Amino acid sequence: MRIWTKAALLLLLASPAHAYIGPGAGLGALFTLIAIILGAVLLIVGFLWYPIKRALRKRKNGELKGEEVDAQR
Repeated sequence: MRIWTKAALLLLLASPAHAYIGPGAGLGALFTLIAIILGAVLLIVGFLWYPIKRALRKRKNGELKGEEVDAQR
């Protein structure tokens, strides 16, 4: 069986734990999850947005320098 099938069966056949998560632990877990998701988003932004921004800036500066050289001739 594939791992996903086994995981689905495990979740479907699991019995309830009847456990209680207090507000402190629950909010801590929630904010940890939010921090992990936000960190992943910022990681993607760092790897994609800033190199694109740098390339666009170089392209814009290169075009301006080319126009200045043509104007001086």
